[in-house]
Amino acid sequence: MKFNRSMVLVSNDPKSMRKGAAEIYSRFQAELEAYGLSDEIALSQFTNSGREDALPLVIIYPEASAYGPVTVEDVKRIVEEHLYKGRVVEDLLAPVKELSGRIGWLKARKGTMPMEQRIVTRRAGRIDPENIEDYIADEGYQALAKALALTPMQVIEELEASGLQGRGGAGFPTGRKWRFVSGTKSEKRYVVCNADESEPGTFKDRVIMEGDPHSILEAMMIAAYAVGADEGFIYVRGEYKLVQRRLEKAIQQAEEFGLLGNNILESGFNFKLHVHSGAGAYVCGEETALLESIEGKRGEPRARPPYPTTHGLWGKPTLVNNVETLANVPPIILNGSAWYRAIGTPSSPGTKTYTIMGNVNFRGLIEVPMGITLREIISIYGQGMKNGATFKLAQTGGSSGSIIPASLQDTPMDFESFRTAGVSLGSGALLICDEKTCVVDLVYALAKFFKFESCGKCTPCRIGTQHIYESIERITLGQGNLEELEKILDLIQEMERVSNCGLGQTAGTPTRNMLKYFRAEVEAHIQQGICPTGICSMIAPEETPA
Repeated sequence: MKFNRSMVLVSNDPKSMRKGAAEIYSRFQAELEAYGLSDEIALSQFTNSGREDALPLVIIYPEASAYGPVTVEDVKRIVEEHLYKGRVVEDLLAPVKELSGRIGWLKARKGTMPMEQRIVTRRAGRIDPENIEDYIADEGYQALAKALALTPMQVIEELEASGLQGRGGAGFPTGRKWRFVSGTKSEKRYVVCNADESEPGTFKDRVIMEGDPHSILEAMMIAAYAVGADEGFIYVRGEYKLVQRRLEKAIQQAEEFGLLGNNILESGFNFKLHVHSGAGAYVCGEETALLESIEGKRGEPRARPPYPTTHGLWGKPTLVNNVETLANVPPIILNGSAWYRAIGTPSSPGTKTYTIMGNVNFRGLIEVPMGITLREIISIYGQGMKNGATFKLAQTGGSSGSIIPASLQDTPMDFESFRTAGVSLGSGALLICDEKTCVVDLVYALAKFFKFESCGKCTPCRIGTQHIYESIERITLGQGNLEELEKILDLIQEMERVSNCGLGQTAGTPTRNMLKYFRAEVEAHIQQGICPTGICSMIAPEETPA
């Protein structure tokens, strides 16, 4: 097995590529060859740098030195000074970002990122994702070996003791779901990974799969062993071409190493794994629509009950977990449930990944313990509001997530605390907005999205999303009325009660939160015919074209 003394990572996100990242990568290859270092220093790429001010970014491990923005001309100097002579090139390091907040232990130094507590993203950007030997050298597949030495029920009990909750948004106890599938009376069971990351602005699953694909394979094998499955599917979003290629390569490598297939590690456990590419429908993020798509049908949600745990893929018991949930499994099995429970909060153990977007100085991916507050995320990891603006609201969990006002920014971000506050944590997307954001305009864009993405199978969602969209549109034009607001709330309540799937049940969440926390701003649009932020193109009723 080959070990490298250093690893060089070059950012390859679209902005970096536009600034010459491909040429920088090629120059590193040439310079490492010229200095005779290509056999002892690994060179790879990574997608999420989290430092838009320093792109293209080059990170060198094990020192974790971050250089940026790097030019082609800088490469020779970095190779000669840092990799050949062992001296950090101080003047090329990424600039320091000022950090604030009430977590006093958090420090930053020049050329480094803010500190995080990484579990599911700990290998992303640190190993070569296309080399199984790198994964094995970093504790890879040790959790699988440990699990195979236990009974399936012992694996489930360990997961239950950890308190792991589904990271797809619902927060359902993962161990309990595994127990449901394990207890079914069927000779055939399936394990499915929901990698259809369809929430706009969310890319946490993509980073995990691109940077550490073997962790998902290992987790699915542990899950299959625990619930008695011998076949699994990874349902990948159609646009994630690199993810699909790396997962397929990881499966091939695992099979060649005897870690996937028949009689895995001579335990008698057999498991076959497939990668299935989705067609890009938002609704296929719902687990039953996803199963329909795998079966070759139109991606539409099924009526429930029965649930996938008893009647899933091709009518057989099926365990469906999302990427981030599964990525937590190997560390829990390897380190124990007590280790995991020491992180986060008593009711929501572990970490959570968030994609930060909007009016902050830092936009990217972070992984932090459960229970952190929105204020801390903005001030520490978001490094403050852009241009010193005032925080107005945040939307959590993607398009169907809750709109969080400034009054709730000190609420601990865990499942129980958010439920108590009447909002949802969601999948982990964080859209941070300042006082220049019009909440009506934001909700209008979300209503338009749901009107388009509704599969149309059930009437409450098909008609309800259209009606919400039309109502919000009238408000943006200054043509709404106060009586209509109560009708919208009644409609949302009915959609939550009778819609067939989560899309229809949560499509009205942003609208409901807007009317709960920002009603005065909505009424200004209606009663005064003005948009307080000047965003909406108001057309008073008497000015409406014939």
